Amino acid sequence: MDLLMIIKAIILGLVEGLTEFAPVSSTGHMIIVDDMWLQSEKFLTQHGANTFKVVIQLGSILAVVVTFKDRFIDLLGLGRFKKQAASQQGRLKLSQVMVGLIPAGVLGVLFNDYIDEHLFSTATVLIGLVIGAILMILADVIGPKSPKVQTVDQITYKQALTVGLFQCFSLWPGFSRSGSTISGGVLMGMSHRAAADFTFIMAVPIMAGASFLSLLKNWEYMTADALPIFIAGFISAFIFALLSIRFFLKLINKIRLLPFAIYRIVLAIILYFIFI
Repeated sequence: MDLLMIIKAIILGLVEGLTEFAPVSSTGHMIIVDDMWLQSEKFLTQHGANTFKVVIQLGSILAVVVTFKDRFIDLLGLGRFKKQAASQQGRLKLSQVMVGLIPAGVLGVLFNDYIDEHLFSTATVLIGLVIGAILMILADVIGPKSPKVQTVDQITYKQALTVGLFQCFSLWPGFSRSGSTISGGVLMGMSHRAAADFTFIMAVPIMAGASFLSLLKNWEYMTADALPIFIAGFISAFIFALLSIRFFLKLINKIRLLPFAIYRIVLAIILYFIFI
């Protein structure tokens, strides 16, 4: 197995891990790093490269599960969450997470083929990056300065559904799931940290389901020759996603969304001059 291919897999895992849950669009970064520089299709074939990207996404998902392991244990009714909220509203329920998943889940099933066929292009990613950045700026400007909802345990069903509706924007490539849902949560009166926590928790079932379905569809491309590449990318994505999530959650209430919005606009400009 070519060492250069392993290094490329690690780099792609790094990009996936660092950008999947930050509100900056992992799709936009994959376009820059993979399509422009690494070109994974050349050493994995087109279908193999698509399967590889699914595998490294599973590494990022595992990082969320590890970060929120106590929360998921509690949601599944397998144990008592150690730090229950002091609020009288109790703690986050699995039913609230499911309510948040419904809008994007339904639209994703209905329009998945259309999205894959018509929306995965540089031009649409640029649009998603810019409009998503505008939404994030609006959330910081319009959102309450002293939000009533400081933790996910205080989220209502109405807020969960509204955040789920905002998640529908993320079906547009480049918009960013975390960018749209955190913005929606802030606009609905959540703190940036509460919105981010809910975003990450909600991302696990919808991303895991989509990834496993895609993996089953492309299982034939998981060949023995390509397995070391897949493993290297998976481990890399897991490690860097774990670091990225913990760093992001520590800072989000302090730095809010504006720095990420500015970065997205700069990224869109770079993509425009490279590809358009």
